[in-house]
Amino acid sequence: MNSTDNTRLMNGRNRVISLMKYLLNVLLILMMSANSAAAEVVDPAAKIRAIEPIIVQANGIDLAYKVLGNKTDPAVLLVMGLGGSHILWGDALPHELAAAGYQVVLFDNRDVGNSQRLDEYGDPTIWWEFIKGKLGFNMNAPYDLNDMALDSVALLDQLELEQVHVVGASMGGMIAQIIAARYPERVISLTSIMSTPGFRDDLPPPGEVNGAMTESGKEESDAERKRRMEAFGFYQDALPRQLMAIIKSGDRSEEVKTIRKPTLVMHGNDDTLIPVAHGAYTAELIPGSNFVSFDGMGHNLPPAVLPELVRSMVDHMSAVSIED
Repeated sequence: MNSTDNTRLMNGRNRVISLMKYLLNVLLILMMSANSAAAEVVDPAAKIRAIEPIIVQANGIDLAYKVLGNKTDPAVLLVMGLGGSHILWGDALPHELAAAGYQVVLFDNRDVGNSQRLDEYGDPTIWWEFIKGKLGFNMNAPYDLNDMALDSVALLDQLELEQVHVVGASMGGMIAQIIAARYPERVISLTSIMSTPGFRDDLPPPGEVNGAMTESGKEESDAERKRRMEAFGFYQDALPRQLMAIIKSGDRSEEVKTIRKPTLVMHGNDDTLIPVAHGAYTAELIPGSNFVSFDGMGHNLPPAVLPELVRSMVDHMSAVSIED
């Protein structure tokens, strides 16, 4: 192995470490949110949580979904990110979209929420699989982002929805990008929120969470913490497999360049997990896309920013006809 190969492996190792930090930081930031919500005795997703999920088989996977709004209205598919169920969208965003005249479809990706868990595959050794990929060997992952995108399209088939506005956050944005690129006939418009086409060497790596974690005020066992996180909508058991799906899918820049659907890219200027440069790069790749960044928004959907964010989404979607 020559020095160039050594350098590439070291760069790969550093990217794995960055991605592992991303994994940990997502857990920490959601734990902060969960503790804060518990302290305020406010459930930000009480209305959504109260709706009984429907289970259908799509792409060979049992997927749980819910629908808001009038079924004669244009449909919006909301795709959540790493380890998160549909609960993490909260009440405000989907209900405001429904009030604006959209049928809103929320669902749980494979491995989270009420959808099928793939625990039989175990947890991949992420750093080792990444190095295997760098050396040209096949990475062992139970699924990748393309499989998750096909889950979404198969769900649309089950719901008999020919075309939808696709909205994805974080990993969900990656999945949404794939849907727009590979299944354009199913897409009216794309909205990619705090996401990326891939963790490239020429883009800032995943960073750290700003601020200290809020303590729950009591000692918890791992099982208690896991139950509390799942009640909030976050499934830590899914993290290794879903992170491996991101890694195996690699840099998708060339595919993202092929997107021709009207696209809105939104990102927080204070995002320390996927820095705002990733959003700007996504918009740069997609011809004719619009890029909007928000002060006061990190890797989350903060209440103070949400009204403006939803307005941007509604303006974007309402400007597009189904023939586009």
